[in-house]
Amino acid sequence: MDGSVYKIIEIVGTSPKSWEEAAKNALETASKTLEDLRVAEVVKQDVTIEKGKIAQFRVRLNLSFKYRE
Repeated sequence: MDGSVYKIIEIVGTSPKSWEEAAKNALETASKTLEDLRVAEVVKQDVTIEKGKIAQFRVRLNLSFKYRE
């Protein structure tokens, strides 16, 4: 039985609306250049603040993709 090898990278997505949209933005952008994406794990969520209000929702993701043989 053959095994597989995966690379894990960290990416950050942002959105002025929500953490969900921030994650979606990050994954959609990454999928334009990375192939065979497998798992995205949210490792951190935070916000940037301007004038006492949320300016950006930010999501840090660990993203894995399979190496080609």
